[in-house]
Amino acid sequence: MTADDGENGRGPAARDYRVVLLTVTAGAVNAVSFLALGKVFSSVVTGNLVLLGVAATTHSSAEAIHAGLAIAGYAAGAAIGAPLAARRSRQAGAWPVSVTATLGAELVVLAGFCIGWELSDGSPHDGAQLALLIVAAAAMGMQSAAVRRLGQMSSTFLTSTLLSVLASLSTRSRPEGLGRSLGALAALVVGALAGGILARSAYAWLPVAVLLPVGVVVAESMAGSRSRKRVPGPR
Repeated sequence: MTADDGENGRGPAARDYRVVLLTVTAGAVNAVSFLALGKVFSSVVTGNLVLLGVAATTHSSAEAIHAGLAIAGYAAGAAIGAPLAARRSRQAGAWPVSVTATLGAELVVLAGFCIGWELSDGSPHDGAQLALLIVAAAAMGMQSAAVRRLGQMSSTFLTSTLLSVLASLSTRSRPEGLGRSLGALAALVVGALAGGILARSAYAWLPVAVLLPVGVVVAESMAGSRSRKRVPGPR
């Protein structure tokens, strides 16, 4: 069996599991952004654009600043992550090495966010709040770029995912990736629930919900990559 055979044999299932796991982090980070960083989202850019428009009608400079910085941070993260995730390598398959590298970079950014969160005792204000918002949004932009490299799927904004599930139910069809879509929708809620509870009641434990899912994905994909390298090719 070749390395590619091993990748094709279980690649899609492992890929879908990892995407769902990443969605837990997205839910937690978005919950914290809304509850503690100015009532904006770190990855739901369309929602932030609406909030930016609403801020203009209400003449709320604070709302405009928070929404604008969330959008800018996300855009910066996506701009950094996209070329990193697009890098070609010898190992293609369902989970390219470049995706792991991008998620590894995101993990570093999220670690910085968690350090700032702990230093603020879970209640950032003024400049610290704005800085953490930018960092959180940038991390989500990087994650979005990484998952987009895998195909038409997302772990940070799930409107199209929900639409796909509803369309399949109404037309009695079974679209590709239905299990992943349902899992991601559930994971987003679970992540948001965990992030919301920890942000309000046990702020010191928030890094667990933020870092653990991405860390597991990065560690597992790195281990899988090393094991595939050890598989001898056909002679």
